[in-house]
Amino acid sequence: MTTRTLIRGGTLVTLGDPCRVLPDHDLLLHGDRIARLAPTGSLEGPWDRVIEAEGRVVMPGLVNAHMHLYSTLVRGLGKAAPSRDFQEVLRNLWWRLDRQLSLEDVEVSAEVALLDAVRRGTTTLVDHHASPGAVRGSLERIARAVRRTGLRACLCYEVSDRDGARVIDLGLEENVAFARACAAAPDPQLRALFGLHAAFTLSDGTLERAAALARELGPETGFHVHLAEAASDLEQNLARHGRTPVARLVEHGVLRPGSVAAHAVHLEAADLEALAASGAFVAHNPQSNLNNAVGIAGVVEMARKGVLVGLGTDAMTADMLEEARAALWAQRHARGDPSCGFGEVAGALFGANPRIAGRIFGLSLGEIRKGCAGDLAIFDYDPPTPLSDRNALGHVLFGLSQAGVDTTIVGGRVLMEHRKLRLDIDEARVNARARELARRLWQRM
Repeated sequence: MTTRTLIRGGTLVTLGDPCRVLPDHDLLLHGDRIARLAPTGSLEGPWDRVIEAEGRVVMPGLVNAHMHLYSTLVRGLGKAAPSRDFQEVLRNLWWRLDRQLSLEDVEVSAEVALLDAVRRGTTTLVDHHASPGAVRGSLERIARAVRRTGLRACLCYEVSDRDGARVIDLGLEENVAFARACAAAPDPQLRALFGLHAAFTLSDGTLERAAALARELGPETGFHVHLAEAASDLEQNLARHGRTPVARLVEHGVLRPGSVAAHAVHLEAADLEALAASGAFVAHNPQSNLNNAVGIAGVVEMARKGVLVGLGTDAMTADMLEEARAALWAQRHARGDPSCGFGEVAGALFGANPRIAGRIFGLSLGEIRKGCAGDLAIFDYDPPTPLSDRNALGHVLFGLSQAGVDTTIVGGRVLMEHRKLRLDIDEARVNARARELARRLWQRM
């Protein structure tokens, strides 16, 4: 039986083009889709469920275009040696961490991060996973956490040469196995991309093997890869291969429609043209880039060249509105222009991200409109100044971003209502288990 859920009396911020603000409106979910929008009280029941949204703002659920669910258990770790550059950050922290992860670590880390996403109104995540000591079955363990939390996630395994031939083979096999499992038993919550780490840790041979396997999976199979995150990626590719990371990845068919390239901070002039021509998406991760001191991506320049730039968090946060604010400040600081970047940043979060996720999942996301997916976030926000079609995005980034999420819905399923999780999950027990696993992980590291 299809569930009819009425969200009553809220202010709808539809996003999409055009973005409309509809005060005192009801929204009807029929099953997993948006069925109707109408002034409050004008729709006829009966309803299976009513969610009161008076005094609140209803928006489409948010999308995170680049995430690392495996990294949660490192929070608060103080053992990593000080790092002078990004290569040392990888060697001293992240590559030490991922080698020590067990399958249980992977699953619990994902569950903690996904529950945080529910609380932040982030309903879809594009994840990039690595656990070289526990490769086989790792994506299914993350998928189990995704199913329990009710969110949507696109998963892949990050193939790299850095841990030797056996781990390369396992990583390639894990990507293929998970992609085939998703195709054999379609699940509205799960999709697959083919994961690669970055051009500087991948030989031409490994890139060609990955490209050949992706072709076997089908022409729609895209890749998820780090691209020119630090200057060292550019420098090492030029020194070893005589080509930039963009040129190598285009040559091997990795950058193509449906692929997600994370970061894209260090691009040469020709790279912008090649990236735009490739049809690949870029996921900008400003807080991570600032934290690692690798630079600030040229989001404005990429957008002008026709590159579709979305927004990720690289696991720095589950809060996409926080990430968008950081993106805006970073663009203005980098260009020395306090008036630039708003359209590009808003376009990344509210335009490009739904397009990226929509292509992956085959759904209309990121808009409140009849027929779109019933993925919604309801915020406790009573605007202190006029809220209209023309200034809605300003309210979102400068006001609503500081408000709390009251209710989160994915595919018509209520995951959190009035700040209380509606999941069959004991969050305190999950956190307690995560603390115990983190203690053991830190000892191994």
